[in-house]
Amino acid sequence: MASPKLFEPISFRSVTARNRIAVAPMCQYSAIDGLGDDWHVQHLGARAMGGAGIVFTEATHVSAIGRITSHCLGLWNPAHLHLLTRLAAIIERGGAVPGLQIAHAGRKASVDVPWRGNKPIPVEAGGWVPLGPSAIPFGEGYTTPHALSVAEIGEIVAQFAATARLTRQAGFKVIEVHAAHGYLLHSFLSPVSNQRNDQYGGDLAGRTRALMEVIDAVRTEWPDELPLFVRISSTDWVAGGLTIADTVEIARMLKATGKVDLIDASSGGGSPAQHIPSLHAGYQVPFAEAMKREAGIPTGAVGLITAPEHANEIVANGRADLVFVARAVLADPAWPLHAAKALGATPPLMPQYQRAGIR
Repeated sequence: MASPKLFEPISFRSVTARNRIAVAPMCQYSAIDGLGDDWHVQHLGARAMGGAGIVFTEATHVSAIGRITSHCLGLWNPAHLHLLTRLAAIIERGGAVPGLQIAHAGRKASVDVPWRGNKPIPVEAGGWVPLGPSAIPFGEGYTTPHALSVAEIGEIVAQFAATARLTRQAGFKVIEVHAAHGYLLHSFLSPVSNQRNDQYGGDLAGRTRALMEVIDAVRTEWPDELPLFVRISSTDWVAGGLTIADTVEIARMLKATGKVDLIDASSGGGSPAQHIPSLHAGYQVPFAEAMKREAGIPTGAVGLITAPEHANEIVANGRADLVFVARAVLADPAWPLHAAKALGATPPLMPQYQRAGIR
């Protein structure tokens, strides 16, 4: 009997994943000065040994002031390499492809961890001034960001390239540029947060310029034989914000570069005023489907996908090429193994765990 599509291998450039399940980046807020520890090794190692095809780190930041919180992971300093090299190795030992998401928090930086309320931390309380395309705070109580100059944008582009170089040195096989959820690159893309009147603002081409420059810079350090993904917020869910029509056009631009291999299609996060009409399983899948169909680029579907049958349907019907799973594997690191069993596939069980069986 043919294997269900979810458990067929998939290749991007020289890299082949054993199945089409990717563990989505999930912040752990457990690093100090950007440096992770055994928590991160255990967390991601368990998910690799749980049977996923690709396992991503959480958002890994390109600078200290580019972090969401002071406890976020970073890779701007060679001192961070030791832990991240361990992470890439443990993911690979678990049979998965190690992926790293590089990010800059932009105007959503300098906040507390979620279990302490996720509230903005002002400079006088130990926070820092966040950065953005325009001097527009994310929401009430947030520090007004410093509006970046053209020269400062160039410095951040160079930081993305430097982090890509370190990512390669650490042994990761996939890199994902984070351009979603209201963080820096998304804030350039969205008219809600970008009100510039220079070459980085205005029409969609101008607002996309920073992302395109980051892609070009990352590719100078990231080998041609390794894949590069981009996470995008497909819509802002806000009147006057990004729409799926906009992001289909952005996907076409990214496809035309020949440098991007997949769009990870998320949504929202750019404004507290967002309104999502219905939060249901797979509510973002139509965005992945639209970009795949209309831009001709592979996509990943993400968002409340928890049932194996649903995940398989998405890839079997060509609505997306990968399924990014977050909450389900956070609750159950072996979710892919159980999904394989449910779908009649052979679970990708590590030999050390064969005696356990999968139910």
